[in-house]
Amino acid sequence: MKLFDIADKLDISLSSDEKNIEIVGLNTLKDSTSFEISFLENKKYLSSLKETKAGAIFVTKDFKDMVPDDTIALICDVPYESLAKASKFFAPTLVETKGNEPKIGQNCTIMKNVNIGFDSIIGENCTIMAGSFIGDNVSIGKNTVIYPNVTIYRDCVIGDDVIIHAGTVIGSDGFGFATTKAGQHIKIYQNGNVVIGNDVEIGANCTIDRAAFKSTIIEEKVRIDNLVHIAHNCKIGKGSILVTQTGLSGSTILNEYVVMAGQSGTTGHLEIAPYTTISARGVVSKSITQPKKQWAGFPLVEHRTWLKLQGKIQRLLK
Repeated sequence: MKLFDIADKLDISLSSDEKNIEIVGLNTLKDSTSFEISFLENKKYLSSLKETKAGAIFVTKDFKDMVPDDTIALICDVPYESLAKASKFFAPTLVETKGNEPKIGQNCTIMKNVNIGFDSIIGENCTIMAGSFIGDNVSIGKNTVIYPNVTIYRDCVIGDDVIIHAGTVIGSDGFGFATTKAGQHIKIYQNGNVVIGNDVEIGANCTIDRAAFKSTIIEEKVRIDNLVHIAHNCKIGKGSILVTQTGLSGSTILNEYVVMAGQSGTTGHLEIAPYTTISARGVVSKSITQPKKQWAGFPLVEHRTWLKLQGKIQRLLK
């Protein structure tokens, strides 16, 4: 869309005469290109504002003078709300009604009652069982096994030698809403996808949300138990293990070989160091920077400290 049309639909004034630049999507301050729009809602990201390459940015008038010279300021009262409204303009079609027939590799077994959308590619030696839904423009690598009733939304990418167990959903919308002052929740359309690497196994009834921008990423050799939820824009590092009922909030980054034990979880926008272990029911509420340590409890403490605390509490009770 032309920038002028976006501003006009949102009733926003432009800070520049360059109103006819082409905009292809939305993105973060850090990752935006000159053909994308970003936003600044929280002043803690001012350092990213100074370095952004975005073509335009939703900002309040308080920060308009801090927008880089080659970025157009879109002045608005609530930038996050404007971003939510603009996200709808770039949402892909839910279901394509025309396109290229899917390409199916050699020696594949595809059972009855399987839907495979337009422009999708299935690698050789794959097995897709009954009731599964493969959306439009999905890519699935070779030697992959998809059990019954798995749903893979459009545009997602699955690697080689992947196993996805029954009932799992890949690419569902991330939980993103901008709440107005009146309490109305405006949907932020999730226009990214999910990318799953090679040699990954995902248990039954898991949900992996698509990204708001770019991709939710599961790197190679990850093992995910049943009933695990991974929110939008998360990145799960190589060889990590997520045990049953683990829940990761949006934009969580696990580095390589992290172990999240049963019913553990994270708050959003944090990073966990390599080879970290989070014990059962542990909650990570801030980034962990030291690798190769085990943590437990809430508030989170080192596992040895948590054991000592439990011992002291038991003695107090006696």
